[in-house]
Order: sequence, then C-alpha cells, then structure tokens
Amino acid sequence: MNFLIVDDMDNMRRSIRAMLKLIQFGKEHYEAANGADAWKILNKEGVSVDFIISDWQMPKMNGIELLGKVRASKKLRDTPFLIITAETNQTFIAEAAESDVDAYLTKPFVTATLEQKIVVLLKGLQKPAPLTALLKKARTLQEKGDIDGAISCAKQAVAINSRSSRPLRELGRLFLQKQDRKSSLACFQKAIQLNRMDVTSYHFLGQIYFSTGNIDEAIANYSMAVKLSPRNSERAFKFTALLMGKKRIGDAEKIFKILIKNNQKDMDLLEKVADACLEQQVYGLAAKTYQSVLRADSERTYLSKKIGIAMLKSDKAHDAIGVFEKAIEGSPEDIEMLLFLAQSYLDIKMPIRAEKWAAKVIRIDPKNTTANNILDQCL
Repeated sequence: MNFLIVDDMDNMRRSIRAMLKLIQFGKEHYEAANGADAWKILNKEGVSVDFIISDWQMPKMNGIELLGKVRASKKLRDTPFLIITAETNQTFIAEAAESDVDAYLTKPFVTATLEQKIVVLLKGLQKPAPLTALLKKARTLQEKGDIDGAISCAKQAVAINSRSSRPLRELGRLFLQKQDRKSSLACFQKAIQLNRMDVTSYHFLGQIYFSTGNIDEAIANYSMAVKLSPRNSERAFKFTALLMGKKRIGDAEKIFKILIKNNQKDMDLLEKVADACLEQQVYGLAAKTYQSVLRADSERTYLSKKIGIAMLKSDKAHDAIGVFEKAIEGSPEDIEMLLFLAQSYLDIKMPIRAEKWAAKVIRIDPKNTTANNILDQCL
C-alpha cells in the first residue's frame, strides 16, 4: 500500500513515517505539509494513494477540509482516512462526523496504537459492516439514477441501526432529491433528535425551511450548523447572504465574528471574510479584519485600499484619508484610490484638497466623469 502523511510539522511526519516502517506498512510514503499540497499529490498523474493519515489543524487547508474533498471525489472517496488531532472538542467531533471520517487518533500516540487503528480500518474495508454496505449500495443506486432503489436501501440501513443519525440524514437527502420535502424534513428532524451534533441535518433543515418560506426556522437551523462547525466558511457565507437579504445585519455580523474567531491563523480565509463583510455592508468589521490580516502579513499592501474603502463607507472619512494617503505613495497612478481621496476630502468639507486629488486623476484620464464632477463641486 501507498501512504500519504499530511502534517505541517516536519518532525511529526518523520515520526509517523518511522512508525509505519517499523510495523512494515507502506510501499511508498508520500508527504505533504498541508491539505492543499496533499490534494495536489492525490491528483498527480502516476501517483496512487491507498491510505491517508492527516493532521486536523493545518494552514491553507486543514485535515477536515481535505477529507471533504476526498469524500467528494468518485476516484478517492473510499480511501481510508485517519485523522490525527491534539484535541477532541465539540468543533472537531462535529466536523469529523460531517465529513464521515473513518477514525481518529489523539496526540500523543505510540506505534502500537497507530498499527491497531490501521488494521481495524483495513478490516472494515475488506468486510464492511451491514450499515456501511447498505449506504454504499444506496449511493451507487443514486448515481445510476435509481432513487427509489437508493431510498429502499437507506430505509433498510435505518432499520438496522435506528439509533444512528447517519442513515436518517442519507435518507433525508434522497427524499430531498425526489422533491419529497415532507419526508425529507421528517428524516432530518429525527436525525437531530438522535444526535444534537448532526451538523449536516441542521444544514439541510435550514435549506428546506428557507425554500418553504419559513425564514425564522431556516435561520435557527443554519445558526446551529454554524455554531457546531464554525470553520465551514462556505456555509457561513451562504448563511450571512441569507441574513443580509432579510436585513438582519446584526445577525450576519455575529456569524462573521464566529468565523474570524475560529480562523485566526488562516489569513487567506480572514481576507475572504473581510471581503464578504465589505460586500455585505458590515464596514466596521471589514476594516478591522483587513487591518489584522495586514499586520500579520505586511506583504499584502493592496489591502490598504480596501481598509480605506471600508472606513470611508463606515463614515470615518478622516481615518480613510490617512490610509489612502499612505497607500497612494506606492501606487501614485491608482485612479480609484485618487478618487476615493478626492471624495473623502469633499465629504469633510475640504474642497481645496479634494480638488488637488481630482486634478491628478484628470491628468491621467482627462475625460474621467467622476473626477470632473468632484471638480465642479469644488468650485
């Protein structure tokens, strides 16, 4: 078998590789420092990976995000996936369940424990439990277009283990695909009764309630999904868009703050959150988040313009001017920034300075309508 070891710590990857060699597991041992690099390896031509061992907390793409991509791939989805984690808190448990992790190991661990986990997973592949076999059969039938057959298999899976939320949520998904919202709703409701940590069921309940116009219930269920799995940025962004559409700006800001709190080290995601805040008119939080990203990564100088825009939009023209004037030193012909400066000075009743910046735009672009309008107002 070929193993892929994913961890942002060099010494941890070496340690796992040494353990695998000691128990004589692995023909090849590929390594990656994060989920993004691991995903490239998994999709590289000529590379075959039979087993993935991945850390949970990593930059760029964490273990759960990698697992989600693996499960979404027809080629890779049945690859055994073992998560390594230093903690088993509520967030980890919810994220792991949502992505159908095969097993997890808590740091620190010894060689014998690693060996035991791998052996159990491999035995499960060779002889899957009846519940797992039925759900896989349901998936195969669904992909072939036999939704009724898939529903029949999922119902059998529910009967086999009536205390598990997993077969219920799979049945709920199938009913939803068949446009049977009533049956789907009942499945997801029962799933969260059995398992209050079932993030996926809360997510789908939110979708169903929204599609039927029950906005309060939709928001309540989306809120639970975000609370249980706060690092799922895609869900959070969709939810905030829903909230903004209903003019619930305060609630949207709370969701953005949860995302920010739980992703302090992921600068790319924080910038994306700030962009969403700016787009959805949560200007104060946008400016604050852009500033924290720029402090952490001073090479992202382009963020200065965004900080200034967010400040200007939040009626902080004086602060915006300071940011724009500093940023313009590195981009003296940035027409958009020059216009923002001109408008900012106009807003604080300083037409002479507004005229100065608008005139610079005219020198670059004589027919610029916005600059000419500002000059007219300065007269």
